[in-house]
Order: sequence, then C-alpha cells, then structure tokens
Amino acid sequence: MSDSRRATTLDGFRVLGVAIRREPWVFAASTIGSALFGVLTVADAWVLGWSTDHVLLPAFDGEDVGAGLLWAVFGLFVGVALLRAVGIVARRLGAGIMQYRMQAHSRRAVTRQYLGLPMSWHQRHPAGELLSNANSDVEAAWGPIAPLPMAVGTLVMMAIAVVQMFVADLVLALVGLLIFPATILANLLFQRLSSPLMTRAQQLRAELSEIAHESFDGALVIKTLGRESEETDRFAAKASELRDVNIRAGRIRAAFDPALAALPNLGVLVVLLVGVARVRSGATVAGDVVTVAYLLTVVSFPIRSIGWLLGEFPRSVVGYRRVRSVLDATGSMPYGASSLPTTDAGARLTLDRVAFHYDEPLLADVSFAAEPGRTVAVVGATAAGKSTLVTLLTRLVDPDSGSIRIDDVDLRDLAHGQLATAVAVVPQTAFLFDDTVRGNVTLGGAYSDDEVWNALRTAQADGFVSGLPHGLDTRLGERGTSLSGGQRQRISLARALVRRPRLLILDDATSAVDPEVEARILAGLREHSAVGGPTLVVVAYRKATIGLADEVVHLAGGRIVDRGSHAELLDRSPTYADLVNAYEAEATA
Repeated sequence: MSDSRRATTLDGFRVLGVAIRREPWVFAASTIGSALFGVLTVADAWVLGWSTDHVLLPAFDGEDVGAGLLWAVFGLFVGVALLRAVGIVARRLGAGIMQYRMQAHSRRAVTRQYLGLPMSWHQRHPAGELLSNANSDVEAAWGPIAPLPMAVGTLVMMAIAVVQMFVADLVLALVGLLIFPATILANLLFQRLSSPLMTRAQQLRAELSEIAHESFDGALVIKTLGRESEETDRFAAKASELRDVNIRAGRIRAAFDPALAALPNLGVLVVLLVGVARVRSGATVAGDVVTVAYLLTVVSFPIRSIGWLLGEFPRSVVGYRRVRSVLDATGSMPYGASSLPTTDAGARLTLDRVAFHYDEPLLADVSFAAEPGRTVAVVGATAAGKSTLVTLLTRLVDPDSGSIRIDDVDLRDLAHGQLATAVAVVPQTAFLFDDTVRGNVTLGGAYSDDEVWNALRTAQADGFVSGLPHGLDTRLGERGTSLSGGQRQRISLARALVRRPRLLILDDATSAVDPEVEARILAGLREHSAVGGPTLVVVAYRKATIGLADEVVHLAGGRIVDRGSHAELLDRSPTYADLVNAYEAEATA
C-alpha cells in the first residue's frame, strides 16, 4: 500500500473518530444492531446445517421425521429471521440518524463560522465555493457513516463464522479461506484506481457550484450582453468533465463488483468439490459441508462491506478537509464588554488617525467627528476610499491603526451585537429578500405595523407600498425583482429607519431615487435629526444632497484633503468644485 493510500485510510478513520466521539450512543446502538444481524446470519448457517443432518437427510433415507421436529426447525428459521430484521432496522436507523446529525452539526458550524469571519475573508472566497463547503463537502465528509455500522458489525459476523468453519471441518475451512487474499487484493486494487477519480469528482462539484452561482447572480449581465450561449458552454464543459469522471469511476466499479461477487462463488464451488470427496471417504458429513459452504458466502460479505467503507474514504477526506479549512479559518473579530447608552439621541462619531489597507493602502490618517444630530457628507472621486470608510464605520473590518469611537467608546471594545443596536447602514445596492414588504422591513424584529408605516413614510415608500396588491403583505420576489431600483432603495432605507438608529450611514443610498423624492427623504431625515434623531453620515454625489450636510469631508487618495461646509469648499477648492460639478453634469446629461 502506497504512503498516500495509507494516509488517506488513516485520515478516513480519523474522520469517523470525530463522528463516533460526537454521537457515541447512536453509534453503539447501530453497531449492536449490526452485530446482532451478523450473529444471526451465522446462526442461519448452523440452523441450516442442523436441519440438513436431523431432518433433510433422514427424510431422504426414509426415516420418520416427527411434526414436532419440523415445527422446531420452522420456529428456528422464523426466530432467526425476525431477530435479524430487528438488527437490520437498528443498524440502518442508527447509521441514518448519526449521519444526518453530523451533517446538520457541520452545516450549522460552517454557517456560524461564515457569519463570524470578517468581510476580508469572504472577499477571498467565491460564493459558489462557500455553498459547496456547506452542502456537498459536508455530505461527502460524513458519507462513510452509512456503511460504518455494517462494517463493524460484519467483523463480528466474520469472526464467528470463521471459528464455526474451523469447528465444522478444518480442511474445508482452510480451502475456503484461500479466497480471502484474492478478495483483499481486489478491494485494494479497486480503491487504488477509484480514489483519484472520486477526489477529482468532489473538486469538480465545487467548481460546478461556483460557475452556477456566478451564472445565476450575473443573469442580468449575461442576458443583456447576449452571452447566454457562452455561459451555457462554460457550465456544460465543467458538467461534462464531472460526468466523464463519474462515468470512469462507475466503469471501474462495474468491472470490480462482479469480480468481487464471483470470488466467493468460486470458493464455494471448490469447497463443495473437496467436500464431496471427503464425505465419500467418510472424513466428514454432508451437514458440515453445507455449513462451511454457506459460511464461506457469509464471510465474504464482511470483506466486501469493509471495502465499501474504505472506498468512501477518499471522497470523505477531501470533503472533511474542505470543511475544516472553513472551521479553522482565522480572522474572527474579538469583542469587548462595553455597551452604548440606551437613548434615542444621535450618537457622537469620532475617527482618529484611521488607516486601512487591502493589498495596497486605501485609507490613511483619516480624522473627523460627527456631532450628535449633525449630518456629515463624504465626497470623493471613484476609489477615494468612501466605501472602505463605510465598511470601517460598520465594523465589517477593523482599521490597521487609529480608532473609531461612538460616544467615546472604541468599536473594538463593544460587546457583540451592541453596534447593531445603535448603527444602521443603507448600501447603494439594496438587497431585498423573497419575503413580504413587512418581512423585508422588520427582518423578523418585533415592530408594530405603525412603526413600519412610519419608517416607510420617512423613506417616501408609503405611497407605492399602499398601492401594492396586498400592502405590507405583498411578496416582493427574489431580490425584490417586482420593484424598481428606487423603490428597492426606499424599502432598504425603511428597514434601517424602523430600528431607530443613533447613527445612520447612507452609502449613496438614494442614487436610484428621483431628485424630488430624494429631497423629501433627506428633508425628513434632517427633521428627525434636528429633534434628537440620528446622526447622519452620507456618501453623496448630488449637489442637493451635499448641500444639506452640516459638514463635508472631501476624500482623495484615501486621505482627507479638505473639510468644511459645501459652500466653503466650493469657494476654496477647485478640485472639489470640479468634482461635484462633474457629478451634476453627468446627472443632467
């Protein structure tokens, strides 16, 4: 056995060890059921041999076989069959429960890890790969659990059967056991040929999932650019490769399964030939020959079942390693124990010399403050660092240096969940769930319909929501496809407002909204801020939006190049004036 094959086998048993340690009682119950099945399968051979010697042969010789003896034989066969059925049920039920519990546990663990890992980790891993980790990799990892109890139980069967063969006839037992080496070699050859193919098939499933996810997610781009056939070809090429690998693995199995099944039959034939000669010579009796022949078919099954178990190991090890790569990933954010004041007043936001890089510097020495209830507009050209700043303010990532504080509490010192109670962000690209309007606004939170309507009213969404067929109970479809871009943005804004945040961050959140509607939204937000509402940080492009801000922060190249009111920056900064005028010209073009 090669080193790689040995390593795969050992790793496979380690994976099973994880499952056994987590579900010891279920494993024990299923193994006991399998052992019961094995013992009673061997008992069948004893009943068959005993019946041959005490009922069948005497009947052929013309002897009188009493009804009581016939009923005893019948009772033995029925009793063994019923108890063996109990063993089968216990084995299969236990294996199923154990397998599905481990799959559920792994999926929950992977999902929790996904939610705990920072955005920087998610940006390095495509969504299709993450879906594969939580689905096909988990299923592959715990695939060997299904044949595990059978393999363990059949070891008991094999041990008892071999002992009984030697007790029945030593010579016939030695003749019959000659098939063991051949069966073992056949299994090892099968595993050696099929293991690389199974490993490759598992990798291709993940790659196919990635392509499918990209195709579905980018359906608009693909259809508008007329790339349906190219995308179909890309998916078909990978699907064909997976098909070919699976067919090659299937061909190997199709060739070896009949061979593995034929070896015990050849052994039985040899045992019968030798047995007939020994019966004629008086060295043994016919019942022992029948017993050994039957037991030979019994002991071949454990070897094959262990082969099935080992054959699952390559795919299982690959799947488990891919799942562990997620569970062992580092980068989860540490949390403190601090909390924020429980008040409806706007929060004070302070950034002190904040810097952040991702492959290259994105922000450097950024410092400004937003006083409670005030509105700060962040303005900058493309790649100035605006989106990175929003990511830092919501603590999707932590700064490399410097600090971000709310009410003089560093975000890194806040307890888990505290930031979400005080801060809400409305992204430029609004994401809506395939749920009702109410469900998309509340996200399961305990908000009354009056609170939902108030939030929709401030977001200028109450008008079109009232006109929907079922009002708040209208389903919006996947990603809100039944609404326009501006309507989706207003629902997303209402989702933030209903939570009554103390700091509201708008990342160009009204870019798809008509200027007139946008003006009403911003005016409503300003009114709320003036009477103790949230502090606003607005990433803005339109002059009308920027003009409503108490202060403007001008970003360029990841640094603050100027601060002040909109009018002040227009007067003293030609670069700023050119930027906002260019945006305005694009909007009116």
